[in-house]
Amino acid sequence: MFHLIDKTPDRAFERKVLGSIENAFDACKITDGMTLSFHHHLRNGDAVVNQVLHVAENRGLKDLCIAISSIFPVHEPMVQLIRSGVIARIRTDYALGPVADEICNGTLKEPALFQSHGGRARALETGEYTIDIAFVGAPCADMFGNISGAIGKNACGPLGYPKVDVDYADKVVVITEEVKTSALDVVDIPASRVDYVVKVDSIGDASGIKSGATQVATDPVSVKVAEQAAEVIAAAGVMTEGFSFQTGAGGISLAVTKQIGEMMKERGIKGDFIAGGITKSQIDLVKKGIFKRVVNVQSFDQDAVKSYKIDSWHETMSASKYASPANSEAIVDQLGVMLLGAAEIDHEFNVNVTTGGDGRIIGGPGGHPDTAAGSRLAVVTTRLTGGGYPKVADKVGCITTPGDTVDVLVTDHGIAVNPKRENLKERLITANLPVVEMSDLVDKAKSLATKAPYKATGKVCALMEGREGQIIDEINSQVL
Repeated sequence: MFHLIDKTPDRAFERKVLGSIENAFDACKITDGMTLSFHHHLRNGDAVVNQVLHVAENRGLKDLCIAISSIFPVHEPMVQLIRSGVIARIRTDYALGPVADEICNGTLKEPALFQSHGGRARALETGEYTIDIAFVGAPCADMFGNISGAIGKNACGPLGYPKVDVDYADKVVVITEEVKTSALDVVDIPASRVDYVVKVDSIGDASGIKSGATQVATDPVSVKVAEQAAEVIAAAGVMTEGFSFQTGAGGISLAVTKQIGEMMKERGIKGDFIAGGITKSQIDLVKKGIFKRVVNVQSFDQDAVKSYKIDSWHETMSASKYASPANSEAIVDQLGVMLLGAAEIDHEFNVNVTTGGDGRIIGGPGGHPDTAAGSRLAVVTTRLTGGGYPKVADKVGCITTPGDTVDVLVTDHGIAVNPKRENLKERLITANLPVVEMSDLVDKAKSLATKAPYKATGKVCALMEGREGQIIDEINSQVL
């Protein structure tokens, strides 16, 4: 794939190079109350956020807004910064670990705001909120100031999320651990978008990218759910020539990816593209000729990282091109199928992927609501219970993805179809799939559960924003 490379004179780049993150704070004139943005392509291996915020703490800064695309356990140092008032506000698409628990504790000065990947991009594009300084962690830069996620010892794949940030931030600071003296072969963000470059010893550990479930599920229950989900997709009539889809990186989703590939091969169907966060499972389907290309916003394992560097059919996209409702060419609107999991789903097909049965924050919207809204067929998979809690419930603890965008639920005890899709229900019944009523699944989940869902009653600690900008739910605080 062709990438534009800026080749400005060496002296121009030298003027951008700063000796330390402290120098970057001076150059950008960072003061109290500013909004600093970060991205999460190194996931639980990221070291950039902690390094930058350590400088903010040492300088005695207060009331900062941290606009970070995702938060992981590695970001635990943020907890003390929340308590000391360095961080007053958080905007994020996902949170897991100590910072998520601290949000639940209600110690932020203002409720955290959860946005979808597309919603975050839309808010920046429309000027709903602004970024003062975008800090971009990059495995490698070149002497011209171009940066790449494909090259370097901590290569992480395409830098899809900060692409929107750098377009709209007042200043852009690249934090990198390697500067090459020759032009990069693969460029994610061109030098023209970069104000300053700081070289550090390490931006983190790329092995942390592969955090969470990124292995195909092999246990009998998950395999059964995956097989039925694939059969739902086949029976729905969307698996045709030029088919496109997106799954998550969880075990069941990856098992469905494998099943879809086998079905398409048997039927002689060639798909167009696979989108989203990419793993080896999706890469293999292109290598086998079942799909033409992958369109990648973020890599979830090193196989995907390596492919991005060498394969011409491996395309990158920004968060805006991926999922923004303000982007008329958004990839989510071109999807035939989205298939993702759920922490909870209720009578009205509302999905929760933000809080668990114990009320704790365990994630966030990510691209879930974006893909559900854009795809022709939105399939959600889950077991009826998890950790003793019902996962199919009367009412979800937090609405992450509105039920009117979800078409079908596949569980280990049957398949429920949204009443607005009677035509789909008829297709699945004709295909002899075990279609049941959602109320039956709710009742069955209740009977199998050993714990009742916890309902926090403290003050509002977080707000859930719909992808178009409206607040669709609240999360209440609890002492953890």
